[in-house]
Amino acid sequence: MKMAARQLEAELLDELPASAPEAIHSRGDLRRINALMGNARWLASTAKELKVPAPKTILELASGDGVQLLRLLERTGWRPEQLILIDQQPVVTEETSKELQQHCSALSIVAADVFAWLNADDTPAVDLITTNLFLHHFADERLRDLLGLIAAKAEAFIACEPERSGFAYFSTRLLGLIGCNQVTRHDAAISVRAGFQGDELARLWPKDVAWQVIERQRGLFSHCLGARKKTDQGTRAS
Repeated sequence: MKMAARQLEAELLDELPASAPEAIHSRGDLRRINALMGNARWLASTAKELKVPAPKTILELASGDGVQLLRLLERTGWRPEQLILIDQQPVVTEETSKELQQHCSALSIVAADVFAWLNADDTPAVDLITTNLFLHHFADERLRDLLGLIAAKAEAFIACEPERSGFAYFSTRLLGLIGCNQVTRHDAAISVRAGFQGDELARLWPKDVAWQVIERQRGLFSHCLGARKKTDQGTRAS
């Protein structure tokens, strides 16, 4: 069942210090929710559908604790030369960092604003940019700007977001049954109302024939966008 137009509200987790007990609990909740939604699987299948070649460099936006990227690497078998994780408050544990290092040659964890980092002159271009449950935080015009920055820096992009549907919204009321705290339950409902349906993201992607873009609902709760530069456009100059 479809819902009305997107509604954006502040999420509690974004306002809490990373070390707050409620925030730590909520990040654990999000790991369980991501597993239930199957988001690593949907990201991997989106990349496969686009025939994204094994990337040498991967940048994750709003990487959080890094676990979602780790699950994506495990599922795809990718072994990139470099992983770059960007977040305003990165909370990658030493254990997760060691696991990520087993999948790459070099790991960088950067505390920075995503817009400022992508817009910097010295920001490197990468093969793949990925993000999970991040795009829904932005209104359409700001999101259009972000997608434009991504398209200027990457050969491919994959993102997984909440599907905005009545069923997904109703399901957020059941999260307490799997131990999710009040922060997570509050934010989950807000996330669904701010989520996407149809081709809402693809319409915001830069209008450029050099890109192949796909967007669709995945499973019961997820909504994915994938974009890849068409191979007949040649390789970016180094």
